[in-house]
Amino acid sequence: MNGSSPTPQASAQDGPPPLPPIRSGVAHIVVPGTVVWFTAFVVLLFFTDFLREHDAMIWLWTCLAGGLLGVAGLGIFGWQRSAARKGRRGAQTSALD
Repeated sequence: MNGSSPTPQASAQDGPPPLPPIRSGVAHIVVPGTVVWFTAFVVLLFFTDFLREHDAMIWLWTCLAGGLLGVAGLGIFGWQRSAARKGRRGAQTSALD
């Protein structure tokens, strides 16, 4: 062989090409997740007596914490997006995708 064309074994050793970056909007992940946490919190409010009897109030507070963390995450994302639009140095430019 003259080396002008790579052999199938040589290309297999190089490995597969790198995967493209995953781009997903915040609306597709964080918003539904936050809604689910708050919905679970509201549903569990109707079962507080049952939760108290079985020493399981942690479920109620976990749902509330999940919803509040989702709202905080949305706020931080909005803050980063605003900073990226203004061209601030420390802003995450991926927030604009």
